[in-house]
Formats: sequence, structure tokens, C-alpha cells
Amino acid sequence: MITRDKFYIGGQWLAPSSKETIDVHRAGDGAVMGKVPAGTEKDIEAAVAAARAAFESWSATAVEKRSGYLQKISDGLKARAEEIAKTIAQEVGMPIKLAGRIQAGLPITNFANYARIGKEFKFEERVGNSMVVREPVGVVGAITPWNYPLHQIALKVAAALAAGCTVVLKPSEVAPFNAFILAEVVDAAGLPKGVFNLVTGLGPVVGEALVKHPEVDMISFTGSTRAGKRISEVAAQTVKRVALELGGKSASVILDDADLAAAVKGTVNGCYLNSGQTCTALTRMLVPESKYEEAARIAAEVANGFTLGDPLAEATRLGPLSSQMQRERVRGFIRKGVAEGAELLAGGAEMPEGVPAGGYYVKPTVFGRVKPGSTIEQEEIFGPVLSIVTYKDEEEAIRIANATPYGLAGAVWSKDESRAQKVARRIRAGQVDVNGGAFNMNAPFGGFKQSGHGREAGVYGLEEFLEYKSLQLKG
Repeated sequence: MITRDKFYIGGQWLAPSSKETIDVHRAGDGAVMGKVPAGTEKDIEAAVAAARAAFESWSATAVEKRSGYLQKISDGLKARAEEIAKTIAQEVGMPIKLAGRIQAGLPITNFANYARIGKEFKFEERVGNSMVVREPVGVVGAITPWNYPLHQIALKVAAALAAGCTVVLKPSEVAPFNAFILAEVVDAAGLPKGVFNLVTGLGPVVGEALVKHPEVDMISFTGSTRAGKRISEVAAQTVKRVALELGGKSASVILDDADLAAAVKGTVNGCYLNSGQTCTALTRMLVPESKYEEAARIAAEVANGFTLGDPLAEATRLGPLSSQMQRERVRGFIRKGVAEGAELLAGGAEMPEGVPAGGYYVKPTVFGRVKPGSTIEQEEIFGPVLSIVTYKDEEEAIRIANATPYGLAGAVWSKDESRAQKVARRIRAGQVDVNGGAFNMNAPFGGFKQSGHGREAGVYGLEEFLEYKSLQLKG
């Protein structure tokens, strides 16, 4: 049983203002794995005051020194990588092998990456008679999700610190323990007091208090589109900057000349990563009408090859969902797909057999003959559910790919690289994989339309936390 009973505020572990706590459940068996404090507006007040007090000194700290702290944090996380992977595998449900590479590996890499980027970045340049300076935006409120908890924290916190901002972090209450490990690492690295602060609690309470606080200059949020809209409304009252990374309904467009087996397998894997709890998940597979039967057979075969089980078991390929609520939501979408007439090719809403009792498991599911505009084709499910949609020609494929409110990611498959790129350029999304191209942590990450605005990762992520200032010089 993990019990965290203090917040990290102003470089100290402080008792919360309330005795209320939040239970955190293990995804694998539903048991309570620990508790965290349920913060209040008072706790946010204290954290923001600490961040504001630290801002002037931190923003004036030499870039090389800031980068040194980031490297120390990366090293500290690396020393605790196994603990981080195991913690997040239990919180979220990602199989332990993948959790080691992704949930622990990416945050370690991102802190080190921002240590490098900070040192290389040009914070000022001469433009005619002006000196154009990039300065930190100020105090940043970072509100992060549960699906890739520490990775999403690192993308915000490392970039903000490299820019010279101070941070108040509100992690998801579903997967908060990894954030406490980070706070311990930050403390051990000797980061100046108040530069990084951690408060846990519920979104409508501490999240709302952070967003509306007049001393917070920017909110960086990753989560649902619904919550992103609310954050935009509240933040507008103080005209603060807002960066949003929201939902997705990504299309994987398989063109008629693609290697069908490779494209289908790549799409199913891209859909089921982290049990489908990935905002960029390739949840819609678009195939030519003439290739449907073969694509459907391959997709079902690949889906049925996923081994469901305890996320801590080495043989597990597909873990549980993160919560009971999430599982029921996904099962509801599967029933909706059946009710709307889609062809169920694999999986279904029934509870899977042979998995640990009490865990939040859902069968890897594939729907065929999914109609454009139907519920499961339009709405973000956030579970291991793939929809296969057929198209007549390339123009229709592009039209279907773009016909959702989202624009976060996508994929295109073709044996002709230039043709694939041409189609990819026409997909209205922030990231499009071409023939299985790998994720690049130095490329900008973010979305079009209701998938949000602003970019994370690499130098683009650093720039989100900077303001422009022009010094108009004489002579």
C-alpha cells in the first residue's frame, strides 16, 4: 500500500490543507494500491505563491545551469527506472516490458533532451535595429493525463524549466504516484525552492483553481476535448496563454498499392498500444472496397493474437484499461457499434476469460463495414477497438479521414513513397506516419481542429513557454 500524504511546495514536503484522500486502484485487479491527498484551492494558492516567488531568480539563472539541473533530473529518473515502470504498469495497465521502454524511458530521454535543447537554443537575435528576445512566459500550471503520465509531465515540465518558467503540476488522480517519484528526484537534484511544485486532487477542484488563478501565466493541458473546452473558458477570464493537447480519432489510410499485410498489422498495433489508451491511436482503418475481405481477415487474426493479462506478467501483450469507469465506457461503445450494424470481426463487449479477477480488461475488438458518420467511427473510444471503413477511391479516403472534429494524428500506407506523402499532406492532422514511420521526440507534437492547439516536444515544445520581446535600439 502506497501512502502519499504530503505535497511538494516551495522545496518542502508540506501537509495538505484537507484530510480528504483519493484512492488509487491497480488496473490489473482493481485493488486499492494506495492513497494521495485530495488538494483544495488553499493548496493551489500555496503552490502558485511558491512558484511566483521563485520565478524572478529562476528566469535569470544561466541557461547552462538550468540545463545542468535537467540533466540531474534525467539521471535521477534513470536510477529509478524499474520502480517507475512497475508503478505506471500498475496505475495504467501497460504491460511491464512496454512500460519500461515507454513509460519510464521517454521521460528520462525528454529531460536529457531539454538539457541539450536549452543550451543550444538562441534566446535572442538581432533583427534590423531591434534585439528580439525570447523570455519565459512565467508561472505555468501543468495539468496532465493518466495514459502516459510521466511522459506527459516531462514534455511540459522539462520544456517549461528549460525556458526559465516555474511550474505547478497537477497530475491525474488516476495515475499520480509517478509524479511523487519525480518530485523526490527533483528534490534530490537540488532544484531551487518553488521552481517545481506538486499538488494532487480532482480536476473540478484543484484543476479549476489552478486555471483561474490570476498569478498563473499559462496553462498547459493534455486530456479530453471536453475538459480542454472548460479550461479555455476559465482561462479566458484572466487572458492567460493556453496550450491544449486533446482527443483524436486517427485514420490509417491504406492505399490500393500498399503492402496490405504490413499495413493492417501496423494499424492494429497502432490502435492497441497501451490498450488503445493513446490519443494518437490509429482507431480507423480505411481500406479500398476491393481489399476489404482480406484486410478484415488479417485484422481479426492480428487482434486475436494479443495475449490479455496481468500487466506485470512478462507474457502479457495487452493489459487492462486504467479504471472501472473507462472499461464500462469502452464496453458501451462496443455495444453501440453492434447496435448500429457494424460487423463484429473480433472481440466484443463480454468480459474476457482467463484474466485476473477485478481487473479492467476489454477484449481486443475489430469492427468491419463501419459506416462513416456512425458513433464508433466519429467518437474517441480510448480502448482496444478498431473500426474498418471502406472507400471507393483516393479522394473519398481523404474525405473520410478528415471528416471528424479531430486532427491529432494519422497514417498513410503505399508502396509509392511520394504518393503516400502527397496523401499525408492532405490529411488535416498534426502528425501523420508514412509507411510506419517512427515517433520522433524532436518533431512537433499536437493537433488541428478540436485536437487542440500548441505543440510539444523538441525545440517546438520549448517555444510554447516563451514570449517575444523587441528591444528597439538606436543606431
